Amino acid sequence: MTARINGIEMDYCAFGNGGRNFIILPGLSVKSVMLSAQAVEEAYKVFADEYRVWLFDRRRNMPETYGISEMAEDTAAFMKHLGLEGSYVFGASQGGMIAQVLAIRHPELVRKLVIGSSAARVKISDDSPLTEWIRLAENRDAEALNLSFAERVYPEDVARAYHDFFVNDARTVTDEDLVRFVTLARGTEGFDVTERLPEIRCPMLLLGSNDDKVLGREASLEIIEKMKDRDDFNWFMYDGYGHAAYDTAPDYKERILDFFRG
Repeated sequence: MTARINGIEMDYCAFGNGGRNFIILPGLSVKSVMLSAQAVEEAYKVFADEYRVWLFDRRRNMPETYGISEMAEDTAAFMKHLGLEGSYVFGASQGGMIAQVLAIRHPELVRKLVIGSSAARVKISDDSPLTEWIRLAENRDAEALNLSFAERVYPEDVARAYHDFFVNDARTVTDEDLVRFVTLARGTEGFDVTERLPEIRCPMLLLGSNDDKVLGREASLEIIEKMKDRDDFNWFMYDGYGHAAYDTAPDYKERILDFFRG
């Protein structure tokens, strides 16, 4: 489905029949998350009885420069347009950055917040994965980008097992996908809400990974240090599931659901 506001378009999908709204804000991806909507529905089916689950993409017609703040404001506008105030929000990786801004700037939209494998600030260094990915995308090397993405995001055994899938999938990546990817990746540069984290008013759960090869475990630990004295803040660090623990850890969805129910 596509929603339109003032000339801006955003794709989304929704499933489940529950009375509460659960918003999923995905991380950075080479292709639109909407192409994986069916897989997301299967992965989050445990929520379907209690929640109406909404999966949001980034806006379609994005400007050349598109930062996390702008992504968050667009998401907020579409949530309001769709009547999704007081939602339960989960943001993974870059989606977690967007979710933090949502909770800070638009507290009426977020009843409870979960961020996974994310950060409160990002500086893209010369040796960071984002720098490598941007270079590969700009060089139109979709296969190398997919393989680098898999190597950094997933545990080694998963990346190895799905090597052929990532190679084959690269053949379907378009130049438009790569331009979009660069815009979104560059949008993370300079993101910093570290000092504003205490402004988050709602209960919050952080799910991090000790073997995160994208943002590093330090990104999660920094948020924990800022929020640890709050009674309504909870956290858990995974071992062995990589940056994409939100996809690979078998109990991940249950942890989110238990937090929402609590």
